[in-house]
Amino acid sequence: MQGKYLLTLLTIAFVTLSGCASIPKETNHDKVAHIKGFPPPEKGKAGVYIFRDGIFGSALKKDLWIDGKCIGESASNTFFYIQVQGNREHTITTESEFSPNSLTIKTDAGKNYFIRQYIKMGVFVGGADLELVAPNEAKPIIQKLDLAKPGICSSTP
Repeated sequence: MQGKYLLTLLTIAFVTLSGCASIPKETNHDKVAHIKGFPPPEKGKAGVYIFRDGIFGSALKKDLWIDGKCIGESASNTFFYIQVQGNREHTITTESEFSPNSLTIKTDAGKNYFIRQYIKMGVFVGGADLELVAPNEAKPIIQKLDLAKPGICSSTP
């Protein structure tokens, strides 16, 4: 009986973590192509690319914030591009299983930064975390992803 219960629980967990979440995506192909060209940000600004690749946790949407301002909900195989004030510290936060996880970076004006949001197995559902990624690793990945439209977060950091 316990084996059957465990198998059912594992099946539910697999389906929950491997489905596909849907979020609004940018349909303006010129805008997407421009952003995927990794242009320098506007004067005095830094560019922040936040991306989520991989299959694990694709049924999960996770809120993202920069400095407490909602960016939107992420989904697997999508990215956001935001410009922030350069020459400052910024805190990027992601919704996770029990409490938000944050990454603080010091930005230089005129430079782009690349942050991967990744899903990790949690106690009940997948948690999320963030890591700074080198441009030479991030750029080829972002080329394959969809640009997400900024949206509404389901909670606050």
